[in-house]
Amino acid sequence: MSNCCGSSQQPEKKTSCCSTKAKPETPPAATSCCAPAAKSPATQNSCCGEDEAKQSIDWILWGSAAAIISLLALHLFRTEVPDWATIMTETSIEMISAMWWGIALGIIAIGWLNRIPREIVISVLGPGHSKRGIFRATAAGLMLDLCNHGILMVAMKLYERGASLGQVMAFMIASPWNSFTLTLILFGLIGIPWTLAFIAFSMVIAWISGMIFDALEKNGTLPMNPYKEELPEDFKLWVALKDLNNSADYSIKATLDMLWQGVKGSRMVVRWILFGIVLVALLRAFVPMEIFETWFGATVGGLFLTLLAATVIEVCSEGSTPIAADLVTRANAPGNGFTFLMAGAATDYTEIMVVKDTMKSWKIALFLPLVTVPQVLAIGWIMNQVS
Repeated sequence: MSNCCGSSQQPEKKTSCCSTKAKPETPPAATSCCAPAAKSPATQNSCCGEDEAKQSIDWILWGSAAAIISLLALHLFRTEVPDWATIMTETSIEMISAMWWGIALGIIAIGWLNRIPREIVISVLGPGHSKRGIFRATAAGLMLDLCNHGILMVAMKLYERGASLGQVMAFMIASPWNSFTLTLILFGLIGIPWTLAFIAFSMVIAWISGMIFDALEKNGTLPMNPYKEELPEDFKLWVALKDLNNSADYSIKATLDMLWQGVKGSRMVVRWILFGIVLVALLRAFVPMEIFETWFGATVGGLFLTLLAATVIEVCSEGSTPIAADLVTRANAPGNGFTFLMAGAATDYTEIMVVKDTMKSWKIALFLPLVTVPQVLAIGWIMNQVS
């Protein structure tokens, strides 16, 4: 009798195509769907893994999608509904309008990164567990013009392409609002000095956090990246890029396949984004926003309330920027504005759950706020004192 893993001489011991029983002493090369992947668990398409995924329903993804589609249908058909349903519908439309382009670009980036060899990704980011590697990841996060949800998609793909934990965290923490577009908006809303201060301090937090996460990964406090790959000594980036370009397939079929791989690879992130939209819609419908807007003064209490608001309110980077600017100008609390911008990446449940799902570790996910929040609050307090 044969199966997807080849023929077996002892069928009575076989329980499934990926059974751990009766393993040979020397694992075979990865020539079948169930052979062990030596270095690339991210790209391993186990026949059993896919079957298990098909057997279960992702209730968070499809439940959230069904709720949002229902709300959009109410808007489309102009159905008369209670006020709370109207608020939820308007919130869903507002957030989707602000997020869609970042999610779309994130999907494209994921599909594109799937085609890029890991060696090239690691070479561009620099070596993991090094100051240079953390600095490059921070700079990349600073310069990439994507919303926080698009950045989150790319960050998780970088982890699967072999970047160190510190590099991924530095990239993600530096990115959420530091796009070129939003920087120009902040120039007009709060002025150049405070905008430059926000950028500088966000880079400091990202770099320090990256160094801390790399140290925790090296000493075994946090699990090592299972996708890590060392560069060959004779590796040349420009040669690899030239070979990649020469072998690239630019056909329509290959492009569509790349996009489809991006859609599949972004599913883990999209599920939490949709869940976040539903949660925010519920908060706006049943919790008066005035509660948050009147308690954000330049005090220690106001700072912690800002942190709480940034934690429970799922706002994309475009939405958080004007709120943060209002905290700087109307509440005269620049530290609160900085905290509101930075705490989204540090405490937001979407980021935490996506990190947990991608890295398979609650410990890493919970260390994200543990490492970053004290830095954010300390810098926010200093800003309030000097304003």
